[in-house]
Amino acid sequence: MKVTVVGAGNYGSTTAHLLALSNRFDEIVMVDIVEGLPQGLALDMKQSRWVEGFDTDIVGTNDYEPTAGSDIVIVTAGKPRKPGMSRMDLLTDNAKIVGGIAEEVARTSPEAVVIVVSNPLDEMTALFQRVSGFPTERVIGQAGMLDSARFADKTAEKAGVSPTEVEAITLGSHGDTMVPVPSRVTVNGTPLREVLGQDDIDEIVKGTRGGGGEVVALLKTGSAYFAPSSAAVAMVNAIADDSGAMQPVCAWVDGEYGISGVYLGVPAKLGRGGIQEVVEIDLADEELTELRNAAEAVKEKQADINDLV
Repeated sequence: MKVTVVGAGNYGSTTAHLLALSNRFDEIVMVDIVEGLPQGLALDMKQSRWVEGFDTDIVGTNDYEPTAGSDIVIVTAGKPRKPGMSRMDLLTDNAKIVGGIAEEVARTSPEAVVIVVSNPLDEMTALFQRVSGFPTERVIGQAGMLDSARFADKTAEKAGVSPTEVEAITLGSHGDTMVPVPSRVTVNGTPLREVLGQDDIDEIVKGTRGGGGEVVALLKTGSAYFAPSSAAVAMVNAIADDSGAMQPVCAWVDGEYGISGVYLGVPAKLGRGGIQEVVEIDLADEELTELRNAAEAVKEKQADINDLV
């Protein structure tokens, strides 16, 4: 199986390295516009194979011909946030970048399943699908896995347990209308509301929504990439395994939850063809209302991208 990572910055190179370390793919290709960057990183990673005990081939390139025939493409390219910027501040610049990538991927890997991680996530996922012409089930955004990981981590810290003991899920947009779902959170199998008080839960929800901005403010010159890369790899593995694993992702919603015609963070089963099924889980009334409000907000913004590319 062949996987291409578009963008060889921190996010892209970390994702490529994690995929290579798993030793489950035949070839990992990194493509970037900066001459020498993807080639140098690929060479460096290849020289770790003897130490780490994997034999995946890793290729760096500045054009899309070596990516041809990829089974999965991960789009990480785009400008990162700076302190004080919202994800939406990146819309115009990254729309041009992602639109160009979509044209190249459609030309060289027309059967690929695509995972978009460029911000603003929901809008860039919709834009990639529109420009590429790919079926909606083969264009997916990576946000819910990352936001859920942040939700779980903050819950674990507050409850004083390991994150592995927490089940959590976050839906909605990857932005201001993010919908962490406390009613679905458990700590060692116990519902969250039986473990923590409402004030603590409210604090966790607020911290989850601002989790990316917190990292950006601390780094000052970049954005998160370790946790986002792990989230992307989890999606790749579910697709490669054709596992049908349910994960929160940015998927095309067409009737589920009373929502239609928008890319939005929802639980979905993933497999070789991309989205197998959007799963409707039970939500508290206020959570469902928040999800529908998020859909309307995102739908308005996704309409704006039609004039950008």
